[in-house]
Amino acid sequence: MNFLKLIRYQNLLLLVFMQIIFRYGFFKYQNITLALTDFQYVILVLSTVLIAAGGYVINNIFDQDTDAINYPKKVVVGNSISEKQAYNIYLILTSCGVGIGFYLANVIQKPLFAAIFILIAATLYLYATSLKQMLLIGNIVVAFLLAFSVIIIGIFDLYPVTFVENQQQMGVLFSILIDYAIFAFIINLFREIIKDFEDFEGDKIEGMNTFPIYFGKKIAVKIIFGFSFLPLVLLLFYINQYLINLLFVTIYLFLFVAAPLLIFIMKIWNAESKKDFQFLSLLLKWILFFGILSVVLISFNIKYNA
Repeated sequence: MNFLKLIRYQNLLLLVFMQIIFRYGFFKYQNITLALTDFQYVILVLSTVLIAAGGYVINNIFDQDTDAINYPKKVVVGNSISEKQAYNIYLILTSCGVGIGFYLANVIQKPLFAAIFILIAATLYLYATSLKQMLLIGNIVVAFLLAFSVIIIGIFDLYPVTFVENQQQMGVLFSILIDYAIFAFIINLFREIIKDFEDFEGDKIEGMNTFPIYFGKKIAVKIIFGFSFLPLVLLLFYINQYLINLLFVTIYLFLFVAAPLLIFIMKIWNAESKKDFQFLSLLLKWILFFGILSVVLISFNIKYNA
């Protein structure tokens, strides 16, 4: 149980959900050949989860002081798990994840792709040790890595079986992955910034240079309010440009993604307390969940209304 507290398993479940949805709720309905077998795909998911879990562990190790202020009842490293044990867990998780990555890169006969897993692991380490202390840099890095967990599906499952004959079809599928990756990046970037509001007190004491600390809470909230219209506008544009003829998908996106985004915009304007920001963080997580789930509805809508 203490181990689960180290790795934020709920976030990892969301990552698994995203990768499973794209493979079995989208690719499998496209009448295409995929590079990985089901078993190989499962261990691709396992690899990303292990590396991400390692990232959470190393982050907890370096966040002991701030967590002691922000979440005193949830601190694991130094209490139920020693720092040495936490480092060992980090090394095991990360080594296994990178090792699986090496295996998969050779399976698809692209050995250089193993470098992707090394770079992800190294970036997570840099984030924990230094990047998160830089204004917005840490937020952007975490958001990008989540988005990349979508793109890596195309790199390992589509790219190796892309040839001149199917290049156009694969290009369309990859572009859809990119669209969802951008969506995941934007929503998670907002969520990472909102989490900085939650951790304001501890981060300030530890000398962190987060968004709300740099601008001050009141000004930072107004800036986020202004930028929070961006994902809503982009979503409405995307629906009008590509999905307007898919009635069920359009209704779904309005109800489960656009409406919650509107609620976020209304709530962020007056957000002040830690409880307010916790609600907003949870709301963004659900927006991401329902947004990713929409790819299944698009597949079904196209298949049965073509």
